[in-house]
Amino acid sequence: MKNFWLVKQEPSSYSWSDFLADGETSWTGVRNFAARNNLRKMQKGDAVLFYHSGDEKAVIGIAKVVRTAYPDTTATEGDWSTVDLTAVKPLARPVTLREIKGNSRLKTIPLVRQSRLSVMPLGEPEFKEIVNMGSTAPS
Repeated sequence: MKNFWLVKQEPSSYSWSDFLADGETSWTGVRNFAARNNLRKMQKGDAVLFYHSGDEKAVIGIAKVVRTAYPDTTATEGDWSTVDLTAVKPLARPVTLREIKGNSRLKTIPLVRQSRLSVMPLGEPEFKEIVNMGSTAPS
């Protein structure tokens, strides 16, 4: 069964444009236990929304998991994991955090409730709602 996720990244560290140029990346550097545990739950083929944090605060594109969790070699200590993601496609337009918060169907997603979490699960309806929002003009 396919799962749905959202990953957050500061665009000055690694942007959607960087991801598109690379095509595939290892999602290293996660140092939060809840986010790490979410990485470990990801399965090959799961769909992932790529979110720019910082000043932008918007979902930018869609990715998918191509390799499940394995040890993060960038960690100098501790038990940390990474997964490999591949870029699928950008959204036609970014979906801002403000729009997400304004959508009653998305009021309970972790992005709204646990804003600091960098890797979070989404339900399929919420994932599809955000993708749909990104394919149409803002209301």
